[in-house]
Amino acid sequence: MSQSENSKKLNTFFDEEYSSLKSYVNSKLQASVNRDAEDIIQDVALKLFTGADRYSPINNVAGFVYRSIQNKIIDIMRSSKKNKMEYRTQNEAKLNEFAALISESSEIYPEQMKEALKAAIINLKPHYKHIIIAIDFEGYTYKELEHETGLPIGTLMSRRHRAISLLYNTLKPKQETII
Repeated sequence: MSQSENSKKLNTFFDEEYSSLKSYVNSKLQASVNRDAEDIIQDVALKLFTGADRYSPINNVAGFVYRSIQNKIIDIMRSSKKNKMEYRTQNEAKLNEFAALISESSEIYPEQMKEALKAAIINLKPHYKHIIIAIDFEGYTYKELEHETGLPIGTLMSRRHRAISLLYNTLKPKQETII
């Protein structure tokens, strides 16, 4: 069996079973920024195709591909457990930065104010809450959000500005009593 036969088998399998593979990955993981089913399938396919000539003849293509995808999912799950603590620490730092953005004071933000800020963000209208979380906490750029949502950059910037204004007005009375 030549190396091109492995590539042909893999190519045929991915062409015919792509939607099944996507469903399989989605059933194993909830989609998020770092866990898109198509990205996982693309990563596995790239690895399999680049190494197709190194494998012995592939007799059970489906088993071979599904096992590779399962291994990739396990790797992602392991790395997400390690990164969970980093994520919390990063979010706390981002919350402090965001709090400083809407605060008039340059002092360290008290815990009460951080909790009030979290509650105020949660209580925003969904389109305001989503823009604040995406830009200020998840690190999206306006360009990325424009591509993902289909909304113009100007609209996104306007919504974020309005959301910050609403948060400032909500938190100003609390800030005066806490600080």
